Amino acid sequence: MPPVWRLTPLAPAGTDELLAEAGYRRIEESRVQRAAIDGHFVADPEVRIAPSPSDDWLAGFAALSPVAPQHRETMARMLRSIAAPVGFARVEDNGQLVAFALGVVDGDHVGLFDVLVAPQARRRGLARRLTLSIGAWGRDHGAHFAYLQVVATNTAALPLYASLGFETVYSYGYRVS
Repeated sequence: MPPVWRLTPLAPAGTDELLAEAGYRRIEESRVQRAAIDGHFVADPEVRIAPSPSDDWLAGFAALSPVAPQHRETMARMLRSIAAPVGFARVEDNGQLVAFALGVVDGDHVGLFDVLVAPQARRRGLARRLTLSIGAWGRDHGAHFAYLQVVATNTAALPLYASLGFETVYSYGYRVS
């Protein structure tokens, strides 16, 4: 397999330039963002959060996930093995699951992962509702801060997260051959 280099602020000085000179191209930049969980993080009654993923949650999540079909069983095993407290969030529309997110509490932080909204349900505020609900759920489990990772080119998510108080703590990128 070709090597992939993840370059965070902890990488030694000059590493990015050396990899560029060696022919490695930059493929993606992501931002790690953090927000205090304050009073505007309120649970939405239509967002359901369960301590384990149901079969229909896993199926709907997999259908929207960029994970290749041949890796979905592994993904399901990984999701089922996350240590508590973990919350598997979902939103239904006319009995169909249309939005998903995952929250994991670690100390005084809750990580927000994989906010996925079905194409037919986008532009209706579901990502905001999931984010706020995961934050409120995390607070109920002892978290004071929420964090997430977002691709720097995600023009839909960046303004949403900024409006909720998320600020970039650091950025990282990848270089591949």
